[in-house]
This record gives sequence, structure tokens and C-alpha cells, in this order.
Amino acid sequence: MEKKAFAVGDIACMKKNHPCGSNEWEITRIGMDIGLKCQGCGHFVMMPRVKFQRMLRSIRNQKL
Repeated sequence: MEKKAFAVGDIACMKKNHPCGSNEWEITRIGMDIGLKCQGCGHFVMMPRVKFQRMLRSIRNQKL
């Protein structure tokens, strides 16, 4: 499995939808845990990096 590069400000599309119906999350923090903000309702969560990489489908708005 390939590792996908991501940075703060990128939009991550996840495999499962949030209860609000959106599956897009903005990456707000990167470290051992990944900070994510739901693009549908604004809910903020912290997720372990390993779980995030497992649930990640794709990245868009990547700044190079």
C-alpha cells in the first residue's frame, strides 16, 4: 500500500461518512495525531495517524 502525502490545509476524503453526511475533512494538525475539521458541520476530531491512514481514501487541494 502506497503512502499518501498530506499537509495542513489539504482536504481528506474518508471511506466512511460523518453523521452529518459529509466525508470531506480539512487537515488542521499533523503529528502523532491528525487534527481534522468536518467540512459539513465543522466538528473537530483528533485521530491517531495509523487510523487516519487506514480510513483515508484520497487527498485533494494539496499544496506543493
